[in-house]
Amino acid sequence: MLCLFIFVAACSEEAKQEINTDPVTFKAGDECIVCGMLVTEWPGTKGQSINKQTGETLKFCSTTDLFSWWLQPENKTVKAQIYVHDSAKIDWANPSDEHLIDGRDAWYVVGSDLIGAMGPTLVSFAEEADALELAAKRGGRVLRFDDIDLYVLQEIGQAGHKYAEDHGKQIRESMGVSHSEDEAE
Repeated sequence: MLCLFIFVAACSEEAKQEINTDPVTFKAGDECIVCGMLVTEWPGTKGQSINKQTGETLKFCSTTDLFSWWLQPENKTVKAQIYVHDSAKIDWANPSDEHLIDGRDAWYVVGSDLIGAMGPTLVSFAEEADALELAAKRGGRVLRFDDIDLYVLQEIGQAGHKYAEDHGKQIRESMGVSHSEDEAE
């Protein structure tokens, strides 16, 4: 009986070690678990969460959606490996999956003028110096993973409203429609 227990325990431990939590490739057709948007069709940093116990992989069209999911109480207890893109090494319009980094070790810029899948976004970096450089050039401040909370996401959401308003104005102007004509309809 003792031998059987040791064998089962050893097999169980071996099974735990076999779960691969390396980052995976984003593929055409992958949907963001939060908003349902197609992940690869949008610019900017993206995210992944890989459950260390089950291997389940969740993909996010933006780092903002990753944190929107992560900060929900039921997800905070998930033992997950989190990945985000290193913005210093990617083409913003088409980020390479070769440059996914540990999201918990990343530096994040909130408040820059870079636009991701959902509008204003958290811009992730492997190195603090790169994050500080972006913040100096394009606005924003630098945070760590544990600094990002629902208040930070609310700030990004408010910036998104301003972005949408400005974008709508640009569209109206490009179509030759004044703001007063638009309101009259």
